[in-house]
Amino acid sequence: MILRRYGANLHSVDINFDARAMTEIGFRRNNATSIAADEFEDRYVRDELIELDAHAEGDVQDEAEQSVLSELRQKLEALDAELPAGHVLVVESEQGNDYPKTRDEKKNVLVDGENRLHFMWRVDPPLRVGRYRIR
Repeated sequence: MILRRYGANLHSVDINFDARAMTEIGFRRNNATSIAADEFEDRYVRDELIELDAHAEGDVQDEAEQSVLSELRQKLEALDAELPAGHVLVVESEQGNDYPKTRDEKKNVLVDGENRLHFMWRVDPPLRVGRYRIR
């Protein structure tokens, strides 16, 4: 289960990564679980802080950006799937502080004698996720 803090509570969330959105790396509350932050801190302890990043390259801008988001999603879903019983993931990146964003670089390349753009996408800063276990 993936949790994210909203105000004084932590809510379970679904991954919502969309290259067409202004905030490409997003999460949507799914209302499956909600816990007060104070109660969460009393019941859980962090085992590990994980920083997830992703990189992709391509000749089509949208495809390359979508690829970097897909890679990030796969890494996050793999972490969630491997969680032992009694563990949860918490998105620790904060909006306005260190929230991840997709960034791109473009360079001109010569293909069959023609100038083409080549796109290199990355997530910067990395998405910070804590793995917590019950005390």
